[in-house]
Amino acid sequence: MNSFFTRRFVVQGIFIVVAIILLARLFYIQVIDKSYFLSANYNVLRKITIYPARGVILDRKGQILVQNEPVYDLMVIPREVKPFDTLQFCRLIGIDKASFIRKFEKAQTFSPYRESILEKQLSAMTFASLQEKLFEYPGFYIQKRTVRRYPDTVAAQFLGYINEVTEKDIERSEGFYKPGDYIGRTGVEKSYEEVLRGQRGVQNLMVDAFNRPKGHFAEGRYDTLASAGDKLISSLDKELQKFGEQLMQNKIGSIVAIEPSTGEILAFISSPAYDPNLMVGRYKGNNYMKLLNNPNKPLFIRPIQAEYPPGSIFKVINALVAQQFGMVNPGTQFFCGGGYHYGRRGIMRCTHVHGTLDLAQSIQYSCNTYYGYVYNRMVDHAGMRPVKAYQRWHDAVARFGVGGKLGIDLPNERKGNLPSAEFYTRHFRSDKWTSSYNISLSIGQGELGITPLQMANVVAAVANRGYYYKPHLIKAFGEDKVIKAEYTKRNSLGIDARYFNPVIEGMSRVVNQPGGTASYSRIADIEMCGKTGTVQNPHGDNHSVFFAFAPRNNPKIAIAVVVENAGYGATWSAPIASLMVEKYLRDSITRPKAYVERLLKANLLPGAKKIKPVHRSSEDTILQKLELKPIEILTPKALLQDE
Repeated sequence: MNSFFTRRFVVQGIFIVVAIILLARLFYIQVIDKSYFLSANYNVLRKITIYPARGVILDRKGQILVQNEPVYDLMVIPREVKPFDTLQFCRLIGIDKASFIRKFEKAQTFSPYRESILEKQLSAMTFASLQEKLFEYPGFYIQKRTVRRYPDTVAAQFLGYINEVTEKDIERSEGFYKPGDYIGRTGVEKSYEEVLRGQRGVQNLMVDAFNRPKGHFAEGRYDTLASAGDKLISSLDKELQKFGEQLMQNKIGSIVAIEPSTGEILAFISSPAYDPNLMVGRYKGNNYMKLLNNPNKPLFIRPIQAEYPPGSIFKVINALVAQQFGMVNPGTQFFCGGGYHYGRRGIMRCTHVHGTLDLAQSIQYSCNTYYGYVYNRMVDHAGMRPVKAYQRWHDAVARFGVGGKLGIDLPNERKGNLPSAEFYTRHFRSDKWTSSYNISLSIGQGELGITPLQMANVVAAVANRGYYYKPHLIKAFGEDKVIKAEYTKRNSLGIDARYFNPVIEGMSRVVNQPGGTASYSRIADIEMCGKTGTVQNPHGDNHSVFFAFAPRNNPKIAIAVVVENAGYGATWSAPIASLMVEKYLRDSITRPKAYVERLLKANLLPGAKKIKPVHRSSEDTILQKLELKPIEILTPKALLQDE
């Protein structure tokens, strides 16, 4: 009996405790916590998302590259919509009736009780005319947000664009993004999304039966403020970027300019370019498809995605590596009789009979024969099996940033191609191969593939006499101007500093002395050191390549230029690089107008009428204007042949 009463009291106690918990919870929900009240009264309260402004992007001098401009999304809650004049409404927002019906049905399918975007990014003018009559259309309201605006329409591939999030974006963000949000899709907009995006806010507005706001619920105690994204300070020089894009108009290729002492990218030009404002607004989708279908591929980011054999600029790397291996020295001479003979009957031809050359002269005259001998020594006469000697060479070249991603702060960088010893062993089905099997690597041809960014990085490392900083496009971000630690670390080439002197001397002669392959591009009172290249292209005309740095001592700029299907490096890439260097160092151009206009007006696109070689009389006129004496390199044949 006592046991029965004890159990009864226990059961009663449990019921009492449960009742107290439920009452307490009910009191909290109805009296203390207003969130359920907000949900239950959603028909008179509207939860408005406040979208933050994305961080602005500036150039290295503080000039604006990207800013924000207000636009207005038209939202709809289908259940609250009453009968109205559809045609008049469509005229107000600038769409046809068929589009309106399609979008409204899509919103109903999503949810008749929740808001959906009916029409995105109405202009301020459209919003102004609509706002006056919006009370006549219950169920519709305006949500303000910002979109990007590009005041100077430059650097589209570097900046990138934003786009509406996909379901995968929402899943990856673990709930941060919601349908209708925007995210950086390409360029630095994507790389620095977490810095630029800011934090959303929320407003709880009370509305009347006519859909008119009547103030904030609970005096705004449950509202949260939006927090704008942090600004980015890019390394680009806007004026240099604009000038480079003008020079590359009607040409396909790239320009990458780097400050050697920091790794900061001064110009990042991918041509053909496009107006980044095309990727903003209600017609962005149509514009994107036009760009996507353009045969010249303006959406392709050539500085980091195009891969080319480097051509004769690669001789600079071979000259440095060979010295480090002890295979040549500044006084090492080889005889050039017009080509390098290898194997039983093979010959790698040179453009001239250069006679006997030393190391600096081999760079100055871009002698193929010389580097056939140099490569032969490194692979076949290194005191080890050729396959192991080649792998040693491969590893030394890789330290220049060739054949691997440099880690630039842009998505989708490609690593290029630097074939390993195993690649050739598989290809030749034996490990008994020698330098004659891949002799084209000696002059930067064959299986090599290098991006323009890697070319610029190589010449920046040469300018520094043996090291480079990781190339990057953003100097700092936020009010505190945060700099990533990885951009302050030196990356050594593993080449002793003393080996750079003869190579740099040869590069200086390329531009500044008679017989140099780019003497047509020398700059008065600025010692630019460079190397031309003409890249064989199995799909068409050769590519024009040039890289350089200036001035020789305490260099301020390193640059690489690639112009596709343009022929010789001395003809197009070297003059373009020369003007870019002068523009950056002097902030002006001192060359004759004819010199500059030839580059600005040239159309080298596929199918365009090719420009004929310069005649002797024309060269003399140009030389007189430049106050230079005619030299052998400027004869019609030599002007157009740099190796």
